[in-house]
Amino acid sequence: MLGGSMEATPSAARPKPDADPARDAYFSADVETDGPIPGEFSMLSFALVYAGSFDGARFQMPERFELHFTRELRPISANFQPEALKVNGLHRDRLQHSGLAPEEAMRAASRWVKETAGDATPILVAYPLSFDWAWLYWYFIKYSGESPFSYSHCFDLKTAVAIKLGIPVASASRKNLPEAFRAQAHHTHRALDDAREQAEIFGKVFAWKQQNGSNC
Repeated sequence: MLGGSMEATPSAARPKPDADPARDAYFSADVETDGPIPGEFSMLSFALVYAGSFDGARFQMPERFELHFTRELRPISANFQPEALKVNGLHRDRLQHSGLAPEEAMRAASRWVKETAGDATPILVAYPLSFDWAWLYWYFIKYSGESPFSYSHCFDLKTAVAIKLGIPVASASRKNLPEAFRAQAHHTHRALDDAREQAEIFGKVFAWKQQNGSNC
């Protein structure tokens, strides 16, 4: 889903006074940009998909990854790389008129994450984490004044794949995933599609156990 629409938060996900540090609420994140770094270039769209929770004993994953937040944003600079736009298919000229102001988008995203997490601690999940985290953290701090994921509440799915399979991180790319970890959804370079695909991979990796029955 593109543009300014957002799924309504169910009443069960309303926030409680204090977060429970013993329970994580995971949010699969994907960003589409017109360059390699925030500030000099622009984040043009992003999506956050609720991907489940974990209390240290039980991992709960949604049956369908329908609870999400997605926005398209107005560019913040004149700089862009044509090759980046070819990958994501987004049009800067259109977004200059139809994209949301970053302040509006990031404040709304922060509220949605907190409300959806309820009394759990929000954790951002990405594959790999480094790119998406850099953009989202920068935009949250710059345009909303805070990050709902604090400065370090994040989960690198690529590292988790490497640990689960006992392989080097450099070998744990998405294209090398074993069948047990692959998502039914396809990678389209549209933020919501890719965040949902990643949420499915995350759930499979998190819950996967070795043949000996022990979690890596």
